[in-house]
Amino acid sequence: LPAMNRTTVVEFVLLGLANSRHLEITLFLFLALAYFLILLGNFSVISITLVNNFLQTPMYYFLRNFALLEITFTSTFMPSTLYSLLTERKTISLPGCFLQMMFFYCLGTCTLFHMAVMSMDRYVAICHPLHYTAIMNNRFCLQLILSCWALSFLFMFPPTIMTVQLPFCGPNVMNHFYCDASQLLQLSCTDTRFIEELMFVILIIILPGTLTVTAVSYGCIIVTILHIPSSAGRKKAFSTCSAHLIVVVVFYSTCIYRYIRPAQRGGQDSDKVLSLFFSVLTQVFNPYIYSLRNKQVKQALKERILKFSGSL
Repeated sequence: LPAMNRTTVVEFVLLGLANSRHLEITLFLFLALAYFLILLGNFSVISITLVNNFLQTPMYYFLRNFALLEITFTSTFMPSTLYSLLTERKTISLPGCFLQMMFFYCLGTCTLFHMAVMSMDRYVAICHPLHYTAIMNNRFCLQLILSCWALSFLFMFPPTIMTVQLPFCGPNVMNHFYCDASQLLQLSCTDTRFIEELMFVILIIILPGTLTVTAVSYGCIIVTILHIPSSAGRKKAFSTCSAHLIVVVVFYSTCIYRYIRPAQRGGQDSDKVLSLFFSVLTQVFNPYIYSLRNKQVKQALKERILKFSGSL
């Protein structure tokens, strides 16, 4: 019989982020505000970069796609997490868990590829400005975006399909706030070592690989900035670059520590805290750090607000 026919578990129990009602309400308010800021910031980036002609450049094209990616990534788990905190409902169906896991890891992987692409775009713009328009043409930008999505699903789809086909006979409790792959594999009533090793190899390729591209790009950018004759120009460039690097360091350090180490049986509370850092907190600040603090974007946003106020 196929593995799914031997499955007796029909739903999983997610223990969530808190074990007291008071803390659940506090976390609900905090995460609801964070989700609102993520949606507001990223939808603002998308709308502003779409309607302003002077923002139709490769950099804003990548930022617009990155904003869309952040909305979809966060929405894979945040609505269900908020619902469970508000209603105390801790269960998720088997198909719902598999879908959440697939989209969480595919979109999370796409985020890593996209950050590497954006760092390459900034490298070309700052280190080779005379060739920027010729290199980062519309066709090449589209190819880069499609490659990010294609590679993400190419890497993550096989282990996801293999996980879906596993039998689950009980227990069905996960110490997490979303369907975590490592804990899901632990709950299967069959040998999952091959899938665990496959996922580890995939993560070893993706995380250090994209981090290397990002680090080398920003390293070259910093070297170029050091040769800027104007101290004001250097200060401004370093301010932007350092903000980007802070996001990169926080995002990658938490991801690497969370996933490139042996899975803890039953899960740990520290895993949930690390997951909150890279899946929620960095997403809150990304729209501001990458886009909304940009002078051109702030000017475009100010003009739109004034125009909207005038029409009222």
